[in-house]
Amino acid sequence: MATTSSMFMYSLTIQPPTSVTQAILGQFAGTKEQQIVTASGSRLTIHRPDPTQGKITTILSHDVFGIIRTLAAFRLAGSNKDYIIIGSDSGRITIIEYVPAQNQFNRLHLETFGKSGVRRVIPGQYLAVDPKGRACLIASAEKNKLVYVLNRNAQAELTISSPLEAHKPQTLVFALVGLDVGYENPVFAVLEVDYTECDQDSTGQAFQEVEKLLVYYELDLGLNHVVRKWSDPVDRTANMLLQVPGGGDGPSGVLVCGLDNITYRHLNQDAFRVPIPRRRGATENPERKRCIIAGVMHKMRGAFFFLLQSEDGDLFKVTIDMIEDDNGQPTGEVKKLKIKYFDTVPIASNLCILKSGFLFVASETGNHHFYQFEKLGDDDNETEYDSDSFPADPTEAYRAVYFHPRPSENVNLVESIDSMNPQLDCKVANLTDEDAPQIYSICGSGARSSFRMLKHGLEVNDIVDSELPSVPAAVWTTKITRNDEFDAYIVLSFDNGTLVLSIGETVEEVTDTGFLSSASTLAVQQLGEDALIQVHPKGIRHIRADQRVNEWPVPQHRSIVAATTNERQVAVALSSGEIVYFEMDTDGSLAEYDEKREMSGTVTCLSLGEVPEGRVRSQFLAVGCDDSTVRILSLDPESTLENKSVQALTSAPSALSIMAMPDSTSGGSTLYLHIGLYSGVYLRTVLDEVTGELSDTRTRFLGPKPAKLFKVSVKGEPAVLALSSRSWLGYSDPQTKTFMLTPLSYVPLEWGSNFSSEQCTEGMVGIQGQNLRIFSIEKLGSNLLQQSIPLTYTPRKFVRHPEHPLFYTIESDNNTLSIETKQRLLTGETVVNGDGIELPAEEFGYARAQGHWASCIHIVDPINAKSTLQQIDLTDNEAATTIVAVSFSSQSDETFLVVGTGKDVTVSPRTSSAGFIYIYRFLEDGKELEFIHKTKTEQPPSALLAFQGRLLAGIGNELRIYDLGLKQLLRKCQAQVVPNLIVGLQTQGSRIIVSDVQESIVYVVYKYQDNRLIPFVDDVVARWTTCTTMVDYETVAGGDKFGNLWLLRCPQKVSEEADEDSSGGHLVHERQYLQGAPNRLALMCHFYPQDIPTSMQKTQLVAGGRDVLVWTGLQGTLGILVPFVSREDVDFFQTLEQHLRGEEAPLAGRDHLIYRSYYVPVKGMIDGDLCERYSLLSNDKKQMIAGELDRSVREIERKISDMRTRVAY
Repeated sequence: MATTSSMFMYSLTIQPPTSVTQAILGQFAGTKEQQIVTASGSRLTIHRPDPTQGKITTILSHDVFGIIRTLAAFRLAGSNKDYIIIGSDSGRITIIEYVPAQNQFNRLHLETFGKSGVRRVIPGQYLAVDPKGRACLIASAEKNKLVYVLNRNAQAELTISSPLEAHKPQTLVFALVGLDVGYENPVFAVLEVDYTECDQDSTGQAFQEVEKLLVYYELDLGLNHVVRKWSDPVDRTANMLLQVPGGGDGPSGVLVCGLDNITYRHLNQDAFRVPIPRRRGATENPERKRCIIAGVMHKMRGAFFFLLQSEDGDLFKVTIDMIEDDNGQPTGEVKKLKIKYFDTVPIASNLCILKSGFLFVASETGNHHFYQFEKLGDDDNETEYDSDSFPADPTEAYRAVYFHPRPSENVNLVESIDSMNPQLDCKVANLTDEDAPQIYSICGSGARSSFRMLKHGLEVNDIVDSELPSVPAAVWTTKITRNDEFDAYIVLSFDNGTLVLSIGETVEEVTDTGFLSSASTLAVQQLGEDALIQVHPKGIRHIRADQRVNEWPVPQHRSIVAATTNERQVAVALSSGEIVYFEMDTDGSLAEYDEKREMSGTVTCLSLGEVPEGRVRSQFLAVGCDDSTVRILSLDPESTLENKSVQALTSAPSALSIMAMPDSTSGGSTLYLHIGLYSGVYLRTVLDEVTGELSDTRTRFLGPKPAKLFKVSVKGEPAVLALSSRSWLGYSDPQTKTFMLTPLSYVPLEWGSNFSSEQCTEGMVGIQGQNLRIFSIEKLGSNLLQQSIPLTYTPRKFVRHPEHPLFYTIESDNNTLSIETKQRLLTGETVVNGDGIELPAEEFGYARAQGHWASCIHIVDPINAKSTLQQIDLTDNEAATTIVAVSFSSQSDETFLVVGTGKDVTVSPRTSSAGFIYIYRFLEDGKELEFIHKTKTEQPPSALLAFQGRLLAGIGNELRIYDLGLKQLLRKCQAQVVPNLIVGLQTQGSRIIVSDVQESIVYVVYKYQDNRLIPFVDDVVARWTTCTTMVDYETVAGGDKFGNLWLLRCPQKVSEEADEDSSGGHLVHERQYLQGAPNRLALMCHFYPQDIPTSMQKTQLVAGGRDVLVWTGLQGTLGILVPFVSREDVDFFQTLEQHLRGEEAPLAGRDHLIYRSYYVPVKGMIDGDLCERYSLLSNDKKQMIAGELDRSVREIERKISDMRTRVAY
C-alpha cells in the first residue's frame, strides 16, 4: 500500500450483511443435533435451531474475506460428523469443519485449481457432492469441471485426491447435482448446452435449434477417471435439477424443473412430466407461466417427498409412485409423478427441512422464516395432478392446470429472523432526544418491505413492574443460607426505614426477619453458612439463623457513610474518614480488626471482591475518596489495610466493584476493578491478583448522572450493571470474549441487583422512581434493536421532515397491478365465484402484470404512532423516482415536499413517456400532505435537491434550477453537465456535486450574477456511482455498483479558482482536458467492502463521538469509516494488519490484500474487521505479534476496542 496517502480511514462493520445466498443443513458438531450453515456475502454463519422453543440462535459467524459462491455438506461413510466444502472466488476448493469445543471453523484442506476471482472458466460456481460422501464435483459456468475423491487415511483423517478433469470446451453449465446411486460408482447429473454451432452460424438458425442436454458424468473409482456416461435432450427452459433418492430408498434419477413443467428423468427409465399449477384469481393472468426457483427433498422412513417453490412463493409437494412387485414392495421403477399445492411462504434462496419437523426458509428479500410442520398435506382437499394426464415429450403441448392459493395450513410460522436485505436508503438522526442518534432505514421488496428503526441496545424482557408506597433509595436480594438455590428476600431501603419482601409464589411484606426496619440500609449480605448482615448508618446488625441478633454500634457522633460486604468480610467507612474492617471468625461471629485506617478525605465508596474459590478472604479492599482517588488496600493478615496502589481519577468515584470476568487476552478469568465517577464516566481497570497494581484502564462515558455499578450475572457469566442517565450492561461477548458495554433498551434505573427465583432463574431487580421492576436479558448476540413498520411497495428513497420526527417514503413496484386496476378487475362482471377474493399481499405478493407500475407516497411516524399516517397512491401508471423537502425563498421560506415521477417507465432499455414533478404542502405539522400542482418534464427526474431557496433537478443528463410558480414550476437555468444520467446531487454553498450513473462525479459551480452552471472538475475513472456524500467542501465520499467505497478530493488551487467572485468566464473558456472538465479529482482512499453501497452519511453514532462516515449496503450491511487522527495510529494499525494477513489467513484461501483491492488497489484504508480478529487468535500468536509491535497484548486489544467504542457500537 502506498503509505504516502495523506488521509487514512479505518473500515468497520457494525452490522454484517443479512441476506442469505446459500443455506445448508448438517450435523456439523458431530452430535445428533442438526445445524444450519448460511453464507451472507463473505460471512459464514452457523446457527443452532432449538426445536423445543422453536427458535434459531447464532453460534458463530466468521468472515472468510472472499466471496462465498457455493456451499455443500458431506459426510464420510460411517462417520457422524458433516464437513463443509466452500466454493469461493479464491480459485481453490476449501474443506472446513466446525470445532464445537473451541467454537471455531478449522480448515482441513485447501487445494488450488485456478486463478482467483469470479471468472467464466474457473470452477467454483457449481458444487455437488456424492450422497455417500465419496467425491465432489466443482464446476465453472463454462467448460471446466473437476472431480475430487474424498477418503480417509489410516489415522482416520479426511484426505482429498488430486483433481480429475471432466472438461468440455464451449459448453455452458446451468445446473449440477450428485445422483443417489447407493454404493455404485458416483454419478453427477449436469444440465449443459453446447454452443459450438451457434458461434459459427451467423444466421441465428443454430441458436433456434440448439438443445439443452441432461448429461451423466460417472467417476470410475477403480480406474480413477471420469467418463461422460449418458446424455439426453430435455426441455430447453430447464433451469434446475433435484436429486431423487436411490439405492434402497427410491428409483434414483433427477427431477428437471423448467418453465411451467417438472420432468422425472433417469438412465434406462421412461420420462414422466407434470405441469406447474398456476394461480387462479380475478387479478391473475391465466397465461403467465411459472418456473421453480428453490426446492428441497426430504427422506423419511420408507418414503420421500419434494417441496418445490415457484416464483410466486407457492410451495408444491411432489411425490413419486413406484411400481410394486407381487409382495407389495417397491421395485425401483417409476409409475407416476404427482404434484399438488402445499402452502405459500416467502420467496426463498434456499429451503431446509429439519428432521425435527421444521422448515427454514432463507428468504431472498426481507426476514428469514422458521416454520413448524403441522401436517404433510396428505389429507387435504387440494387437487393432485399426476403424470398420466400429461405427455412426457417436452415439445408437446398440454392443458394448463390451476389452483386457488389459501392461507397456510401445513406449516406454521414460529420465528421470523430479522433481515434488512435489500436495504435501499438510510438516515442517521436523533428523533427521540436520547444521548445517541438512531438509524432509520428502508428495506425489503414488494409487500414484505418495511421501514426499520435501529437503536443501539440490548433487548430486555420485562417480568414485573409494581408500584411501591414511597420512593426507595436502594434494593438488594439475598438468600437465607449459603446453599439456597434461589433468593429469599428483596430488601428495599427508604430514607427513613427498610422494607423486607419475601419471594415465593407471590411477593409480600414480612416483618419477622430480624432486619431493623426503622433505619435506612446501606448493605445486605448473606454471611457464612446461614447468617444475614444488615449495615445501617448507626451500626452493623448480624442476624443468626436462630434469630439471635448481634449489633455493632458506631462510635459516638459518627455514622457509616459507605459499606461493602462479601460472604466472609465486611468493611465500612465512617463519616470521620476512618475505615473499619471485619472478618468472620471460625464460630461464625464477626471479628473487628484492631486498627482503624484513616483516609485523607471523605470516603465515597468501597468494594470487596468475592471470596475466590478455596480461599478464606478476598485479598483487596478498594476505597474511593472525594479527592478523586481510588486506593487498593491489602487485607492480608500480615499487612492488613496497608496501601497497595493508588489511581488518580478525573472526578470523585461514585461506585466501585471488584469482580473477576472472562478475558480474551489471557483466555481465562481476570480480576477487574470497575469504577463509576460522579461525572458519569465508567472505567474498567485490571487489578493484579498478587501485587494489587492497577493497569490497562479503559473508559467510557455513560451519561451526565453519577455512575452506579452492580454485579449481576447473565447467561451464567458475571456482568456489571452500570446505571447513569441510561442503564448499561458490561459483559463478555459470547463469541470473542471481548468486553462489551451496551445500553439496555429500558427505562433508566436508579439502583439494581441480581435476582433469582423459580419463575425467573436469572434476572435483575431495579428501582425506577417509585416502581420496583424485575427483568431479564435473554439475547447477548445482537446489540442493535430493530423496530419495523410495514410498507406497501418496494421503498426507493425517503426524506425527513425538517422540524418534526416524520419521514416521507416513495415506493414503487414494476410489473405489478396498481390499486385502481386491481379494484376494477375484482369488481368486473367476468369474475367467477371464488375468484374475487383478494389474499393478503404480505404473504402472497401482488398480482403481476407486464408493463404496469404500482407506486405510492407514505408518511411514516416512527416515534409516536409507530405506523404509517397517510398513503397517497399514484395513478396513470406513474412511478415515484425521487423525493426531497425544499424551502422556497419565493414563498417566504415555506417548506414543500417535492416528488419526481416517471410515466410508463421501462427499466431496460431506459425509456418513459413523460416525467412529472409533484409539489405537496405540509399540513398538521407534516402529518398530512396537500397536492399543489405538477410540472411535466421530458424524462423522469432522477435526482432532486434544495439549492439556495430553489429546486435543483437532475433530469436525464441535464441539471436544472426551478422556482415555484402558482400553476407549475418555473425553469430558471439549465446545463448539460454529465454524459449519461444524473443519479445524485449534493451541495455546499454555490458548489454542486453531480453523480453520473456510469461516469463518476462532476463538480459544478453556480454563478448567480450570470445565472450559469459551470462544470470545473471531474474524475479520471468511470465509476458507476450509487451514492455520494460531501465530507468537506473539497472532498466527496461515494460508493459504486461494483461494491467499492472511495474518497475523491478536488485540488486546493482549482477549488479556490472556482469560488472567485468573477462571472466565471475564466472557467468557461479554460481548455477542456480529454473531452471532460479542465481539471481532475484526486483519489484519496479506496476500499472493497463486498456489498453495493446504497447510502452514505457523515454523522456521529455515539454521544460525544467523532464524526464518521456511515454507509449502508444493499444486502443489509451497516458499516463505518473512521478517520485516523494521528500518524502514529496509522503506522500501528498498518503493521498489525500486515501481521494478521500472515497469521490469520482468510479461511477460504483468498489473499486478503488482493480481496480488498478487487477492482482498484486498496488505498488509505485499514480493514478494522481483520484487526478485530486479533482477539480470536491463540495466545502464542498474540504474544508473537505483540512482540513484533513492541507492545503488550492488552495494549493492542485496548487500541482495537477503542477504535470501535469511541465512535460506534
